[in-house]
Amino acid sequence: MSNDGPANSHWTPTRPHGESRPCLPRPASRAGLFASLALAVTVACAPPANDAASAGEASSQSAAATQPVEADHFVPSTPENVTWGWFPIDKEPVLRVRSGETVRVNTLTSAGATQDENPVDFLTGLGIPREEIHQDVLDFWASRDGRPRDVGGGHLITGPIHVEGAEPGDVLEIEILSVETRANWGINSTGARSGVFSTSYPGFREGDPALDIPPESGRHVIRTGVVDGVEVAFLADDIHVPLEPFMGILAVAPDPAMGQPGVTAPGVQGSTPPGAFGGNLDVKHLKTGTTVYLPVFHPGGLFYVGDPHGAQGDGEVSGTAIEQSLTGTFRLSVHQDRSIEAPMAENDEHYILMGIDIDLDRATRHATRAVVDFLVEEKGLTPAKALSLASIAVDFRINEVVDITQVVSGFIPKSVFLR
Repeated sequence: MSNDGPANSHWTPTRPHGESRPCLPRPASRAGLFASLALAVTVACAPPANDAASAGEASSQSAAATQPVEADHFVPSTPENVTWGWFPIDKEPVLRVRSGETVRVNTLTSAGATQDENPVDFLTGLGIPREEIHQDVLDFWASRDGRPRDVGGGHLITGPIHVEGAEPGDVLEIEILSVETRANWGINSTGARSGVFSTSYPGFREGDPALDIPPESGRHVIRTGVVDGVEVAFLADDIHVPLEPFMGILAVAPDPAMGQPGVTAPGVQGSTPPGAFGGNLDVKHLKTGTTVYLPVFHPGGLFYVGDPHGAQGDGEVSGTAIEQSLTGTFRLSVHQDRSIEAPMAENDEHYILMGIDIDLDRATRHATRAVVDFLVEEKGLTPAKALSLASIAVDFRINEVVDITQVVSGFIPKSVFLR
């Protein structure tokens, strides 16, 4: 696109392999990052006349706080539906859906389900009553034998879900319609050498002191509940943290190659580092009302979701959030004849462009370039004007710094654009 293109030009990346396939009918998306794609689908697929009403209904659902919404399908977090610590690319899908359909998914925190000790003994020993321990925690723990270990992560991940028509080079759109807590407790872990204080942390220097945290005081069971209509975490009697539940992991099946972060064997992508496929992004803003876009690497996309969090600060500096089992409801839609190279997202207020790298400075550079490219291609700015806007109006937020690769996101405010 020319640097001095029209202000209302749209971001329309090209498909890498140049294939042309019939588009899939899907509900119209809200205007925004993929407005041009929604238009293309409308012209090519001739959606029904009541499509605008469907779009309004979808927008209303997306804006709902954390209230349950109806879904076309449901996936429980049973042992056969859950993977431990990696993203299999050849696992039989737990569900097959059509583009535009909705699915409600249970996710399971690893806290209590993956330790060596029996979960009833472990969790009741932490003060969690037996009746508050979900059966799927017990079932997964009992299924651990024979599962791959030491594959690069400890997360429990539900999936994959096959989306009909998705092919490599397409884009999978994930509308987050609701995220709800399944339990009234979560666990946060801290340690003298955890998170950014680890000796393996990239910023560590010989002689850097550890924190004064004895091992026995490093595991925190955090109760959650509702106060004055707001769901909160009770960190202490006089400290209430508002819950903002989100899925730390939103992913498609990756395209792992030896030498990439977290690839521990041919075809094995560990769950710790995020990447182009999404994964363990730990971006707390990917919550109810947000839409996420991921590049597709395998037929069907193969959507995975997990690492549920009740609340987290930007950075996740201890290495964990409130690790708390959640249920999420998503609309999964395929965009064909378009491609992206990295995860991106949007909500009602912002376009969110992500930079991911082992080096935090490089992650910031990647995020800045993604913002500039977006402003040039979607908004018709010159690179000079785009970088100027990035510097005076875009917030670059450190989302997580503890998962090998680090995530920085540029939040472009939609309010600055008058049309």
